[in-house]
Amino acid sequence: MAVYTDINEIELAAFLDGYDIGCLLSYKGIAEGVENSNYLLHTDKGSFILTLYEKRVNRNDLPFFIGLMQHLAQKGIDCPLPVHRKDGATIGELAGRPAAIVTFLEGMWMRRPTVAHCHAVGDALARMHLAGLDFSMRRENALSVSGWRPLWDNAKDRADEVEPGLGAETEADLAFLEASWPASLPGGVIHADLFPDNVFFLGDRLSGLIDFYFASTDLLAYDLAVCLNAWCFEKDFSFNLTKGTALLRGYTSVRPLGEEEAAALPVLARGAALRFMLTRLYDWLNVPDGSFVVKKDPMEYVRRMRFHRQINSAAEYGLALNKEIK
Repeated sequence: MAVYTDINEIELAAFLDGYDIGCLLSYKGIAEGVENSNYLLHTDKGSFILTLYEKRVNRNDLPFFIGLMQHLAQKGIDCPLPVHRKDGATIGELAGRPAAIVTFLEGMWMRRPTVAHCHAVGDALARMHLAGLDFSMRRENALSVSGWRPLWDNAKDRADEVEPGLGAETEADLAFLEASWPASLPGGVIHADLFPDNVFFLGDRLSGLIDFYFASTDLLAYDLAVCLNAWCFEKDFSFNLTKGTALLRGYTSVRPLGEEEAAALPVLARGAALRFMLTRLYDWLNVPDGSFVVKKDPMEYVRRMRFHRQINSAAEYGLALNKEIK
């Protein structure tokens, strides 16, 4: 369950009095999600999503997240649009938490993404990257390469409890990535967490991107590497080359990769796998059983890390080097 903060109808009604979204008909908590408490609201004017931002979200980052969604929506990207309060603000307070309301997107996320879904995600990611190029606000990605060692330092002493030898293996990967991480690739706004549960579809048609609460300013190709990890591996941990090819074709049909971006893709994909392994490992070892925080198995991303170590070229992910590089 991902509703960390319960609200009652009295306090919700008082909060909604600050908005012009109609009369509340019903509301219910949304079980999916990791970081925040989410509620689906039904009013006589439509459906909306209410988010209460929990402790793991920095209140000072909220203007960036809300402003980015507004900017992307105005650029034609299908994403939630923040709803303004009667006083013009987009962020209020409910149950002692910062809170915001955004528009509801129709669709569902794919538990078993197809090749067509992967192509659509690549296309949408590239369009989001282009739309964000003139977004004026910046936010450092605290979970990029400079943030990995502090995470690792809080988990490394117990890493071998997950699998013997994991400590030495991860230390070697981290040292390699710190020494090899590219610094001069094109940058801009990235989603940084575009997993299947953050993308809605109506059939094969992508209907929206959600959950921008890890969004930041970073390397655009790193965001693509996150998606390769999130969308193109099967339940048996094997990489699906057909899905990788589709995702990369979808992306490069909108925004071709530069030569340096293509050359860096294996390092970026290896780093993306390490990033998600480290956050999972930290929670796995430090969050008590029975906590509201959903703990995910870090070994899924250890196996991805091992795969990426064997990759020498972006062509092995499905990038057609002679067609998809500018």
